[in-house]
Amino acid sequence: MSTETARVEAFSDGVFAIAITLLILEIKIPAAGSVDLSLQLLRQWPSYVSFVISFAFIGIMWINHHRLFTHIRKSDDALLILNLLLLLGVTSVPFPTAVLAAHLRQAGERTAVLLYNGTYLFIAICFNLLWRYAVSKRRRLLASDVDQEAVNRITRQYAFGPLLYLFCFGLAYASAGASLLLNCALAFFFALPPHLTQRKRLSRPSTT
Repeated sequence: MSTETARVEAFSDGVFAIAITLLILEIKIPAAGSVDLSLQLLRQWPSYVSFVISFAFIGIMWINHHRLFTHIRKSDDALLILNLLLLLGVTSVPFPTAVLAAHLRQAGERTAVLLYNGTYLFIAICFNLLWRYAVSKRRRLLASDVDQEAVNRITRQYAFGPLLYLFCFGLAYASAGASLLLNCALAFFFALPPHLTQRKRLSRPSTT
């Protein structure tokens, strides 16, 4: 791996690590008082749910970022800017997580879910911009011995990401809970290695 992509990855890994660590700071220590501690801890369940979901999402984003840079071996100014744009979305995750935790099952739940889903919609767009730019500059940025089929699999997996997250965003107007569940399903989908779907497709018996 060239030193320029190593620096990009090292910087990005640091940002991912900080963002994922900041999530736990939103879980507050219950104040000492007359209310039973166990009851206070139970009342904080929205914070626990939001923390676990966002921890998993940032972890999945880090995995995908690593996958991209196994193929990207060089960088230029435009790639650095697109990577910073992606990291802008990553660093903002703790804020909508805190808002979601504070308003889950409350009057502002829909707005909180819209903010939460909007953040991931922005990140999905940034992932696509970063990857598609790298592919468009293949001779300059991708490895000379890059596996074209692997590149195609990633491109296909990412193709509908923004549209699916946009649908997830719109679904929040009808059902905040369903929107969050779909968001989790999308995260699980992007956690899967791109080659798994292709293997299933190839393993099907021919009907011709």
